[in-house]
Amino acid sequence: MIGGAVGDALGAPVEFMSLAEIRAQLGAGGVHGYQQAFGRYGAITDDTQMALFTAEGLLRAYASSATAGTADVPAIVGHAYLRWLHTQRTSAGIAPVLDGWLIGEKALFASRVPGATVMRSLSERTSFGERPRNTSKGCGGAMRVAPVGLWCARLHEGMSADRVAKHAFELGADTAALTHGHPTGQVAAGYVAALVGLLALGRPLAESLDRASAILVRKPGHTETMAAVEHARKLAAAGAPNAEYLARLGEGWTAEEAVAIAVYAALAAPDFDTGVRLAVNHDGDSDSTGAIAGNLLGTLHGIESIPTRFTTGLELVEAIAQVADDLATFPTWPIGQFEPSSEASAHWLERYPPH
Repeated sequence: MIGGAVGDALGAPVEFMSLAEIRAQLGAGGVHGYQQAFGRYGAITDDTQMALFTAEGLLRAYASSATAGTADVPAIVGHAYLRWLHTQRTSAGIAPVLDGWLIGEKALFASRVPGATVMRSLSERTSFGERPRNTSKGCGGAMRVAPVGLWCARLHEGMSADRVAKHAFELGADTAALTHGHPTGQVAAGYVAALVGLLALGRPLAESLDRASAILVRKPGHTETMAAVEHARKLAAAGAPNAEYLARLGEGWTAEEAVAIAVYAALAAPDFDTGVRLAVNHDGDSDSTGAIAGNLLGTLHGIESIPTRFTTGLELVEAIAQVADDLATFPTWPIGQFEPSSEASAHWLERYPPH
């Protein structure tokens, strides 16, 4: 979660800039640390904001399942997205319940140039789980789904890696489908969620890519994402990290391009620092490619791999860490139909109300 936020914050100031422009402004090495965006250094964008609300929706869905025995997970995540929409001072056809702790984080009420597709699809919603009326395959679904992989890995702890990956893929695609109508925008998000889930289990990156690809190839509409990922893997095998190789994968505005750039960065780079900087120094959607690459690299290498120069000054880092901790501990919460009421159960149900 913090890795994704770091990549997001590194890429935010140079989004829409070409690599030539980045180098002209910052030197031949391009982005190497936080630059100013939105009036501060280390500013996150809607990518991290929506990842936080994805996690909130998943944790509320768990609370609903534990207390009521059932949960419509995508609809509950869709409800969380409408709380995020409220932070952007925009309303939908159905009003969200504004409870839980995350909506109280005032810094989340900053507008950070949210994607037009997401804003339009959410503002037109008349039910929490409604699918959008668009054909967008933008990267706005893939950049927010890392919590799905973490949630599934913890939910199915002790079960097979294939079960984790399949559930993460399906749920990642379903959450992307809340705003993006094109199959590529959905299956690319599912692919990211499956990768994060597998990496969270400690599976090697190459094995995780193979397992996620084996799921992807069986899905309708997989062709663009599979071709982009295979291209990324071939380029990563061709030599040292290279910005010119990365440019062959596109600019990252569409889901398959953003995922391919993130996969290339994770494969080609030896560490988090190199990989996340590689993912933002290119023409195009640098915050989203940085966010997805940061998700993969953070899960792969761990929090210890993230340099303190990135965590120091990162906007909302404490809240992001709290959400990450909650994603790691939720199966141990003392909530459920047969659990006695206690201060601890009241704490968690107030923090993540089951709706």
